[in-house]
Amino acid sequence: MPKTMTFSGRSFVGHWQKITVLLLLMVAVCWFFADTEIIALEPWTELGRMMQGFIHPDFFATEYLLDALWQTISFALLGITIGLLLGFPLALWYQHPLIAAMCAFIRAIHEIFWALIFLQIFGLSAITGILAIALPYAATFARVFADILQQAPMHTLFSLPKGTDKLSAFIYGRWMHMYPQIVDYIRYRFECALRSSAVLGFIGMPTLGFYLESAFRQGHYQQGGALLILFVLLIGSIRFWAKPFMLWLYLPLAVYFLPPIPVIDSQLIWRFISVDVLPPMLQGQAFLSWFTPDNLSKVFDWSYNLISQQVIPGMIATLVLAFCALGLTHILTMILLPLNTRLMMPKAVILLMRAVNLILRSLPEYLLAFVFMMLLGPSMLPAIIALALHNSGLMVFLMARQADKVSVPLTYQPRVDQYSYLVIPTIYPHFMGLLFYRFEVIIRETAILGMLGVMTLGFYVDSNFSEIRFSGALLLLVFTAGLNVVVDYLARRLLRYPQNRIQAC
Repeated sequence: MPKTMTFSGRSFVGHWQKITVLLLLMVAVCWFFADTEIIALEPWTELGRMMQGFIHPDFFATEYLLDALWQTISFALLGITIGLLLGFPLALWYQHPLIAAMCAFIRAIHEIFWALIFLQIFGLSAITGILAIALPYAATFARVFADILQQAPMHTLFSLPKGTDKLSAFIYGRWMHMYPQIVDYIRYRFECALRSSAVLGFIGMPTLGFYLESAFRQGHYQQGGALLILFVLLIGSIRFWAKPFMLWLYLPLAVYFLPPIPVIDSQLIWRFISVDVLPPMLQGQAFLSWFTPDNLSKVFDWSYNLISQQVIPGMIATLVLAFCALGLTHILTMILLPLNTRLMMPKAVILLMRAVNLILRSLPEYLLAFVFMMLLGPSMLPAIIALALHNSGLMVFLMARQADKVSVPLTYQPRVDQYSYLVIPTIYPHFMGLLFYRFEVIIRETAILGMLGVMTLGFYVDSNFSEIRFSGALLLLVFTAGLNVVVDYLARRLLRYPQNRIQAC
């Protein structure tokens, strides 16, 4: 019997059990330090008003509703298209460390932060919104396409005629094998892009988020409820209206009906990249004078103050909030998953729960946090609940497919003990892999939730942009991206460890 299968010494607890216990311990410690106070005086009264708004939605209260819906789709569609045009060539050279590092840095910064940067250059225009989606998505496409293409079987390459050129070998030997997976992933990213496009409305873009924020902030819940219902329907019906052949119609229309793009001031762009992004003590000075001992000392003091007063407190708050959200996501997913698999529930219950999942995964975390913050007040609790609900909805959606494919004996009965003994151990390694992938996403989202008042890194980034201290904002963004890269690296190391060992789970 292999050593890891015995019940003595270190092998009694398997790798995944150790990781789960470690994760829950981290969550318990972080929850102790998290600010989870409910500050609102009458949250149930406000919740009742919101529910009334959802029960009696007013679909005609929003002016320019169709325009907002179309702009939400247009920004997502054009952002995805540019992202694909940039990301696919990068995927071919992704094995180069420099390309991989550059992509990791770019995708580690959230779309809203990119929008805040482009806002300083292009103003409140369609270019800002489209580039804010396209740039991080291109970096994500590069990594995912590279991973997918690596899984392509090699036997077709060896069967091609001698002298086949490299492009043909690539298309017929690798691309066509993985084409269905690539199309599925693009469809999934388009759904993500729709959410990102809606959220960009919170910084002034003419998408659904702009009208949602106005409706909820003014207490017009019937209007807000109608907008949320429309957004969920938009996401839920993607498979019907976003057919690949329809892109030839949608793309020209998306370009034609874009909002008017203002004239771009080249001097403004040059001032931003040559002056505004520099630390204050270097602005307006000659390049060679930057390296004098006096200036270097001032830059050091400026950086030290920024790191000690904003970066470190922001990072700690970001990690505390992210770990709490991750732990709650784990618990919610484990509770909801049996309700969504045919191995435990009848078809009617599964259909009902999948409708619930559709709502949870369709609503962006930022939007959910905004709504919960109006109910519970400005603390970490609304952000934790919002992140956990959205991510558990997404994880249940993906894991239910895995659970349905598990082979069980003919004597299997849909009971908790048999489900826990036969199904959970089979899917748990993949479950943890997906959970840690979502951890990287949660940290990205946690950072931007600072713009709602939670003092994560996003709070300080937004404050620096608001006070026109671009150099401070960019330094914070560098640390924000660095935190994501480190977390991604550690998660991959943690999950890669047991590959050569027999799983005890």
